[in-house]
Amino acid sequence: MNVLFVLTSHDTLGDSGEKTGFWIEEFAAPYYTLADAGVNITLASPAGGQPPIDPKSELEDFQTEATHRFDKDSELQQKLANTSKLAELSADNFDAIFYPGGHGPMWDLTNNTASIKLIETFYQQGKPVSAVCHAPSVLLNTKNAQGEALFKGKKVTGFSNTEEAAVGLTEIVPFLLEDELDSRGGQYSKGPDWGPYIVQDGLLITGQNPASSAAVAEALLAQLK
Repeated sequence: MNVLFVLTSHDTLGDSGEKTGFWIEEFAAPYYTLADAGVNITLASPAGGQPPIDPKSELEDFQTEATHRFDKDSELQQKLANTSKLAELSADNFDAIFYPGGHGPMWDLTNNTASIKLIETFYQQGKPVSAVCHAPSVLLNTKNAQGEALFKGKKVTGFSNTEEAAVGLTEIVPFLLEDELDSRGGQYSKGPDWGPYIVQDGLLITGQNPASSAAVAEALLAQLK
């Protein structure tokens, strides 16, 4: 089984002067969940090379067993430093696609034509498409065969408005993910703030927040098997 992980290359949090990127736990927990089950994982990003890690995700409060394992895993760190360029990859070579969150994807993956085409192709080929936290934003501009939003009428989740307000970034982010998924026809739902919550609708698997990342990977693994 081959799974493509797509990470952001964007490192600036709007005009706040702060840095962003991908959330390390949302990468590490799914990576190890799948890799430990024998899945072969390819890492990609729009720019290739080292994707930016959100510095806040490296703070002590947000560390988990998976992030501690990553900190000691020089082999994975080296792999992460050399991600493939997204535009050079084909869906034909993979069985599923997964997007870790962090705020970065909202800026560079939502409108990325290579990413949009990959997601649409995976879906057309009957392969799972999965994303967690802010990463379901990558679905916003994808279309189905009828030219409608890929997720129209489907159950989806993602970082909630109340969670965005809690981290004080409602006025900084380019859009509110909950509102966008809802307004474009998705059947958005959420669980309690910061608690694990995932939904699966056919090939689409989405998770609400960092606490949901391992559960998304477990659901993806079950789908692959």
